[in-house]
Amino acid sequence: MAMNPLGAHELAETLLGCVCAELEETAAAVDGQPGCPCRACVVPGPPAWDGCNDPCSSDAAGGQLTVHVARLLATSAFPSEDRALQGARNCAPPTVAVELVITLLRCAPVMDERGCPPACDELSAAARTVNIDIATIHNAVLCCLPTATGGGRRGPQFYLGPGRLLEPEGGCMGVEQRVTVALPTCGCPTEEGP
Repeated sequence: MAMNPLGAHELAETLLGCVCAELEETAAAVDGQPGCPCRACVVPGPPAWDGCNDPCSSDAAGGQLTVHVARLLATSAFPSEDRALQGARNCAPPTVAVELVITLLRCAPVMDERGCPPACDELSAAARTVNIDIATIHNAVLCCLPTATGGGRRGPQFYLGPGRLLEPEGGCMGVEQRVTVALPTCGCPTEEGP
C-alpha cells in the first residue's frame, strides 16, 4: 500500500505540538517546572545538543524540544517489523509504520568555576525537572496522539516505547521517548494499459 509522502512529517509536527502543549499545561500546574522550550522543531535526525541554555527571551524556557523520524518500517503484525518477502502474488501488502523520537533537552547543573561538583539541592531540582518531563511526554503521547491525528474516533494504532532519561552531557540533560505509529495507506496506483 502506498503512503502519503507527507504523512510521517505531518505526524511529527502534530506530535511536537501535542508535547509542547502538555509541557505548558504541566508548567502552569507545577510550581518551578519549565514549560515548552522556545526552541521546538521537527529535525532531520537526532538533534544536536546545542540549545539547552538558550532562552529566546527573559521569560521563555530554555532548552530544546525536537521530534525526528528514526525510520519507516513495513509491518504485517503491527508493531513488529515485517521481514517477509514482498512482491509475491496474492499477498496483502504490509502496513507502513513510522518510528518517531521525541527529545527534550534542559540545562543540567555543572561544576562551578573552582571545579566543584553541583550541590545536592541543584541535582535534586534537576532530577525533579526531568522526572516530571518524562511523565509529561508520556502523557502527551497517550492522551493527545489518538485524537490529534484525525484518525477517526479511535485514532491510529501506535506503540509507545520506553521513555529514557539521557545522561547529562555538555551542560544538558534530557528525556527521549520513542513511539511507533501505523500510517494510513491507500491503494497503489495501477498501470493503465493502452
